[in-house]
Amino acid sequence: MANQEGGDLVSQLVDLVREFSRLPECRNAVKDMYVNLMRRVKLLNPLFEELKDSEEQLDGDDDVQGLQSLKIALNLALELLKSVNGGSKTFQALQIDKIADKFRAVTAQIEEALCKVQYDRFDIPEEVREQTQLVHAQFKRAKGQIESPDLQFRTDLAMVKKGKEPDIEMIKRLSAKLHLTTINDLRRESLAIHDLIISTDGDPENCFEIMSCLLKKINDFVMLGNPKLDSSDHENSFVRHRSPVIPDDFRCPISLELMKDPVIVSTGQTYERSCIQKWLDAGHKTCPKTQQTLLHTSLTPNYVLKSLIALWCDSNGIELPQSQGNSRNPKTGRTGSECDQTAIAGLLEKLANGNSDEKRAAAGELRLLAKRNTDSRICIADAGAIPLLVELLSSRDHRTQEHAVTALLNLSINEANKGIIVGVGAIPDIVDVLKNGTMEGRENAAATLFSLSVLDENKVAIGAACAIPPLIDLLRNGTPRGKKDAATAIFNLCIYQGNKVRAVRAGIVISLMELVKDASGGMMDEALAILAIIATHHEGKVAISRADPIPVLVEVVRTGSPRNRENGVAVLWSVCVGDFECLKMMKELGAEEVLMELSENGTDRAKRKAGSMLELLQQAEFREGNV
Repeated sequence: MANQEGGDLVSQLVDLVREFSRLPECRNAVKDMYVNLMRRVKLLNPLFEELKDSEEQLDGDDDVQGLQSLKIALNLALELLKSVNGGSKTFQALQIDKIADKFRAVTAQIEEALCKVQYDRFDIPEEVREQTQLVHAQFKRAKGQIESPDLQFRTDLAMVKKGKEPDIEMIKRLSAKLHLTTINDLRRESLAIHDLIISTDGDPENCFEIMSCLLKKINDFVMLGNPKLDSSDHENSFVRHRSPVIPDDFRCPISLELMKDPVIVSTGQTYERSCIQKWLDAGHKTCPKTQQTLLHTSLTPNYVLKSLIALWCDSNGIELPQSQGNSRNPKTGRTGSECDQTAIAGLLEKLANGNSDEKRAAAGELRLLAKRNTDSRICIADAGAIPLLVELLSSRDHRTQEHAVTALLNLSINEANKGIIVGVGAIPDIVDVLKNGTMEGRENAAATLFSLSVLDENKVAIGAACAIPPLIDLLRNGTPRGKKDAATAIFNLCIYQGNKVRAVRAGIVISLMELVKDASGGMMDEALAILAIIATHHEGKVAISRADPIPVLVEVVRTGSPRNRENGVAVLWSVCVGDFECLKMMKELGAEEVLMELSENGTDRAKRKAGSMLELLQQAEFREGNV
């Protein structure tokens, strides 16, 4: 009965950690507390995965009660993270001490629950046990010293609460700390304060006046760049009635007129969109101002300059006509000009209905746009580009295929996009590019799989799609960059137990040992790290033992870098436990002296492993003496 109940609890804990992984990025004053709590919780996942694979270990009521306490604590943590990742940023900043107390309380509850989980007695890989011990220690330290805002931030907030007029530098610091740095940020914050007032039927915590004043100051700072916080109506009136002279920076270099929709070309110069588009449509491949050859024809909106032009027009009583790209997308709530939706829509039309040349060019431009910034990645995905790009992964045109997989790689940087990419069934097609594409395509396919595998649930899907054998092939035969991409993907995938088995059965150990032996190849670090994680599985240990690893690994422990010595001794420990012949060979190679030195001068983990190895050698020596 305990086994069944414990198994259900473990499955619930695995699902719960996945909920943490799906939480969005935090962009407010509690970001550090949010990120650290989420990171520590996610590090518990390997323990839950191991227990899920061997539920028979949970055979007592104490185990079930401990896991139940942990589930309750993690649910509270999840609710706390959800609650602080929305709403008014200024209100949260003014309530920062109360929020810190909540983080401290939930951290203490998780730590107390971990004390009830007897993970030290579970039959789990040493790496997982050590990671769990480390996370438990982090929770123990954190419950007494939850990250609080820095002293400067506290001082600035105290000044604001006292009603002191903030100077420019203080507003600049608060703008950055509160992540209120763009017009969109300010618009969302204004709506959040409005919603807060409505939901609380009045003035929450008697701080509405402070929030409104602070938001206005930050708004002035963001809009002006160098805000004149005390400018009077008289001064503004005087400015409006002067005859305005258009600043040179606000004029298009082609038309010399005031720009309405400024865009940046690849040389960094800014032009009015309609003017530069006519230039490009006429077949020109150079920048009109500098005469440099354009690397590409993508046009990037110049948000900062557009805001400054709008502010200048408002100050001088000039009405600035709205450009066509300024229509609002009801699905996303973002304006078209801010993420260039008109241009993106045109590219998607070419992806869907263009000829092969148009599809290739459109995929190439989306690849570049997706590389630029977060907003572009969100807008491209919102416009529906991902399914169209996935279709192009099976294109017979290798360049189109390269553009498509690289665009998906760039889009996958955004956490939400990872889910979309996997949701439309992209993994098998990415694996196919990894198997059969050009070298550039294979490299970027490997990098995409690594990016997607950051989410634990994707590790299983990627392994099941037979990605590991072609990754191993790229590790063996790729370019230096391709080998690095393959190694990082393999390492991340092998955190999941089932993928360790797949990698071992695909013959990875021989390839890794070759990379370790080739000190000049530049892949020793990655190879040893993968060996260390594979060695925690029984099949991995057996495969490594058959590859005659002892002489090579002893030499690594003797002469390698601190990290390589650490991974080298970890592999030795896994291989030599219970193997008298391996221990005998180590002794013949003079490993005892090397391990003694490492136990004194290595990393903390290396010291522990070296100490354990010395104990094994002493036991082997005692056994040999009694034979």
